[in-house]
Amino acid sequence: MSEQTQQVDFAVIGLGYVGLPLAQAACARGLTGLGLDVSKRVVDQLNGGQSHVDDLADTDISAMLDRGFSATTDETRLKYARVIVICVPTPLAQEGAPDLGAVQAAAEAVSRNVSPGTLVILESTTWPGTTNEVLVPILERSGLTVGRDLYVAFSPERIDPGNSVYGIVNTPKVVGGIDETSRDRAVSFYEQFIDTVVLATGTREAEMAKLLENTYRQVNIALVNEMAKFSHDMGIDFWNVIECASSKPFGFQAFYPGPGVGGHCIPIDPGYLSHRVQAQLGYPFRFVELSQEVNRSMPKYVADRAWRRLNNEGKAMSGARVLILGVTYKAGIADQRESPATPLAIELLALGAELSFYDPYVQEWHVHARTFQRVNDLDEALSHADLVIHLQGHADYDNDRLERAGVPVLDTRGTLSGSLVDRL
Repeated sequence: MSEQTQQVDFAVIGLGYVGLPLAQAACARGLTGLGLDVSKRVVDQLNGGQSHVDDLADTDISAMLDRGFSATTDETRLKYARVIVICVPTPLAQEGAPDLGAVQAAAEAVSRNVSPGTLVILESTTWPGTTNEVLVPILERSGLTVGRDLYVAFSPERIDPGNSVYGIVNTPKVVGGIDETSRDRAVSFYEQFIDTVVLATGTREAEMAKLLENTYRQVNIALVNEMAKFSHDMGIDFWNVIECASSKPFGFQAFYPGPGVGGHCIPIDPGYLSHRVQAQLGYPFRFVELSQEVNRSMPKYVADRAWRRLNNEGKAMSGARVLILGVTYKAGIADQRESPATPLAIELLALGAELSFYDPYVQEWHVHARTFQRVNDLDEALSHADLVIHLQGHADYDNDRLERAGVPVLDTRGTLSGSLVDRL
């Protein structure tokens, strides 16, 4: 039997920020696997030992290859996998519904190539009911019957890029099966490389759990964002308010205001649930819709605060040299998905600002049709700026460095201090 036709313990479809760390964790525990991706560039990079995600180094990829892992664009190799895990993107479509195009394409590839007895797991975030109503019918086009010839489960991804404490292995894994046998087989698979597996009643409960997690975060971030706005207008130090409230040992969890929400989960996932509730039940999920409205308003609010700060310095925004520190959605990583930096830049450019940026993780920053190159020398850029907007809390932006520059700073993360710093 050749390497191309050798049976493997698992196959992962989608080798991005979810699928690749999952495959790495499984390989590290001795499982044999392969990865399928539609991008030849990604496949070639991985087979060459190069990582394209923040949480894995090239050495991690090399170790996977040494253990027999390989990446491919050839869907026919799926027939040799005992378990197939679908980890493809589910962005929002223009009308606000989840775009299941990648999930459907992955399911069709499985249907064309699946072998009897295979377990298929969906990890892509989506609305409750997707596994039963979308995935299962496509899989059964293979002529195999789910629950008899095939086994199906849903297990939501819980990747937090850049988190040095919690990763794949020590983050509990929620698992719901289409039936009891499917659930048990999925549990047995994950228990080989994940410390804790949590049983859901079914696939819909597992799908809903993921949406609850991120809706909870979105709603609470919106709460503190709105409170930060009116606290500023009332002359209240809201950052100190949070610090004081956090001293309560029960009944309170601290959330912090910011320039908007970004990343792959919070700006997007609650929208799946809101759309599903409206489509299926005919009424709105008001908490989500209000939270989205508040959080989406933050880039414009930051631009307005920047304009007011310059005005207090006797300068106009038009023609002002504004340096943005950090354009990624999260500190310590290069990921720019849904970053509030982009809508903020659009607001500032419309006001006539001359923008520049510095981010240790980003060389080029694309704002619609414009491309900005990272400034080469941060200290020099600080010396020429009329205003600095501290947008993302990378470690390079220390308080002393900004204080020495003597430039007004609008701090959207609440981590800086000094006479020239104005906190959000």
